[in-house]
Amino acid sequence: MTLQQEIVGNAMQMAVVNLSPGQTVYCEAGKFLFKTTNVTMETRLGGSPGGGQQQGGGGSGGGGMLRQAMGTAMQVGQRALAGESLAFQYFTSQGGEGTVGFAGVLPGEMRALELDGTRAWFAEKDAFVAAESTVQFGIAFQGGRTGMSGGEGFVLEKFTGHGTVIIAGAGNFIDLNPADFGGRIEVDTGCLVAFEEGIQYGVQRIGGLNRQGLMNAVFGGEGLSLATLEGNGRVILQSLTIESLANALKKAQGGDKQGPTGGMFSTHAG
Repeated sequence: MTLQQEIVGNAMQMAVVNLSPGQTVYCEAGKFLFKTTNVTMETRLGGSPGGGQQQGGGGSGGGGMLRQAMGTAMQVGQRALAGESLAFQYFTSQGGEGTVGFAGVLPGEMRALELDGTRAWFAEKDAFVAAESTVQFGIAFQGGRTGMSGGEGFVLEKFTGHGTVIIAGAGNFIDLNPADFGGRIEVDTGCLVAFEEGIQYGVQRIGGLNRQGLMNAVFGGEGLSLATLEGNGRVILQSLTIESLANALKKAQGGDKQGPTGGMFSTHAG
């Protein structure tokens, strides 16, 4: 069943979801705005978003309950390690159609992605807003040198299954396909919002440890790394990064310590 939703607003968009009787949608804690009175709300720690209907006869009795508890604990642990919210809120319409509203946490756009079961989607931390109960939410660790050198690139949200997932970002969105640009694009690590499975994601150092490389890092404002995206598939970028928004707010409050150098020599008022 397709999720009936409408994204409304301009500078700070929100998603208004119309639920059929018995239909369920879930969101990350803190993304809920409003609901009609016939929509029930249940908060769960961890759990298996999108997997709640798969309990079946795979395990019964104490053994099945133990496996379920261990799976929940592992998911909660992954989310805690990733710095994600530990809880999801589930909304189900009872006795008729219902309406629920969701929003992101930054001024910017929202996007509804349709999953058909053939390709997963990956998104940066905090991009997830809400999804149908048939969509599985997971954490993907990019791992090793790629994640550690890229900062934001270490932890990704992963969506699989069938149905609609709603994501949000800062500023305006732009859709690109690396295949239209010679098969590879390089972006600021903070500009990446989401990409389809099949896109190869990595992080590379800007230049070498030479004069120009140091100039890029010190005066360019990008630090030492760029995200790289290769392959044929959809990529969604955002025009505003959290770091640039934070710096603008600090500057307006007289707390900007970045000065003319930016990059890796910027300091943050604490």
